Amino acid sequence: MRNNLTALFLSFLCFFSIAFAQTNNSNYPNRPITLITPFPAGGSTDSVARTIAKKLSEVLKKPVIVENHPGAGGNIGCNLVAKATSDGYTILITSTSTHSIGYILNKNVPFSYDADFTPIIHAATAPNILLVTKTIPGSTLKEFITFAKANPTTLNFSSAGTGTIMHLTGESFKAEADIKMTHIPYKGSSLSIPDLISGKVHVLFDSIVSGLPHVQDGKLTALAVLSKKRSPLLPNVPTLHEIGSPFGVGEFESENWWGIYGPKNLPPEITKVLNQAFNTTLKSQEVIDSLALLGADAGGGTVAQFNEMVKKDRAHWAKVIQEQKIVIE
Repeated sequence: MRNNLTALFLSFLCFFSIAFAQTNNSNYPNRPITLITPFPAGGSTDSVARTIAKKLSEVLKKPVIVENHPGAGGNIGCNLVAKATSDGYTILITSTSTHSIGYILNKNVPFSYDADFTPIIHAATAPNILLVTKTIPGSTLKEFITFAKANPTTLNFSSAGTGTIMHLTGESFKAEADIKMTHIPYKGSSLSIPDLISGKVHVLFDSIVSGLPHVQDGKLTALAVLSKKRSPLLPNVPTLHEIGSPFGVGEFESENWWGIYGPKNLPPEITKVLNQAFNTTLKSQEVIDSLALLGADAGGGTVAQFNEMVKKDRAHWAKVIQEQKIVIE
């Protein structure tokens, strides 16, 4: 009899918990949402996050607050979300650097890039660009490579951290151009910009989103767009495909995507609400135009489409990592 009562009581608790969760989720969101970006303020991820968050707040009718938690190539911010409560009030905007490249390279992180996150949606995509300081001679890619070959121990390049897309793009570029540059990692690409402007570092492979303003104000030189087509924001800057040799047309490109993730076991109904809200946000002309001004294309779509995009991107960078024999200790 006692066992029957215990079983009945446990069943009641289980039913009550499920009912409470369903009721609670049906009211989601009923308070502000924190959107964590694992890179510094002023960088490309931060700019995309804040552009989207403003409109998303209107769509969800609740504040969406962007918080920056940079460091360890984006893994500090990712870890915060991986360990967060799965209630939809702490979500992540991250990029190729963590969930494509980091997935392949980073073996000693305190979370799993797949098991500890719930994918929600592809947010945006933008090409990377090759930026150089004004303190070294040359205004074209050919002139830069000529200088680099003549000064094999002189040049360095900065990145948003070891194992990020900026780092791997730099290593790929070095191999394609057959030049030498020393890698200097920062906690975010935006933190290296002052040193690039002053000439302390010489080269940065950066997203057009964060690099463009410094080209427009004349402080840095853009030598190439690392995609198949020119950017309308830099109409006079050629692509590597156009320049061709020494790279080989069609063989080298670098684009950065941004995506939204929640913690693991995010309830399907909350994932659905967020996916729909982000789709509405990303389809708004206001956000499309704002992202275009940054040099980015708005994303969107289903969770399945997001997963497929990441899968293909991982395969691309796995090939680069294997060919360049890149290892993180």
